[in-house]
Amino acid sequence: METQRDYNSETNDAESHKYAYGFDFDVMHPFMLRAFAPFWIQGNLLELGSFKGDFTKRLLPLFDDITCVEASDQALAEAKQVLGSRVKFINSTFEDASLPAKYDNIVLTHVLEHVDEPVQLLEKIRREWLSDKGRLFLVCPNANAASRRVAVKMGLISHNEAVTPAEQEHGHRRTYSLDTLERDARAAGLEIVHRSGIFFKALANFQWDKLLKTDIISPEYLDGCYELGLEYPDLCSSIFLLCEKGNKK
Repeated sequence: METQRDYNSETNDAESHKYAYGFDFDVMHPFMLRAFAPFWIQGNLLELGSFKGDFTKRLLPLFDDITCVEASDQALAEAKQVLGSRVKFINSTFEDASLPAKYDNIVLTHVLEHVDEPVQLLEKIRREWLSDKGRLFLVCPNANAASRRVAVKMGLISHNEAVTPAEQEHGHRRTYSLDTLERDARAAGLEIVHRSGIFFKALANFQWDKLLKTDIISPEYLDGCYELGLEYPDLCSSIFLLCEKGNKK
């Protein structure tokens, strides 16, 4: 039987690994915004799984009407302290959330791999929360990222789609590749209108955090990794699907 989840505990850092790294905040978040930029539509925005509001903060200059849903009350409290009344916060699991509106832009970044029933959540997004013209920005860590492939060759991970013990501690239920993410999006009735990878990444996050404290990595190098990722999406740090409601009733 599935034990009740402790969403506060799942977001805690451990001695040997973190829930989120500086690489996620300082490198991936800006490049996610760059990948999303051509596809935003005018209207409101819903962020599902907003954690402590780090990505939300980057969305504030782009949208006047932002709602965040987060299951961890501790993470949500920190987000409220930083972002204040400019964002509507809802402390709830996605399964229990009942939202007062439909949304033109829904952001689900590095969240679906944590969800027990991912297709059910995507169906709920399509049926209940996405406006008729709306778009879902769906991003997950990539099972086939070059860094994971190297770890498999080193014997650190059994196979590309494995969920490591550290990832299990942080609530991961699966590791998506482009084909399995597309499978679940289609099973939920969503129409995939764009797919890509975000940022070619050959090193693990903790290695990136060490490098980012040096002068070895230049902004031009980061831009080069982003551009290379557009040519090789299957090797990127994250995979990105842009989805619309489609015709399924």
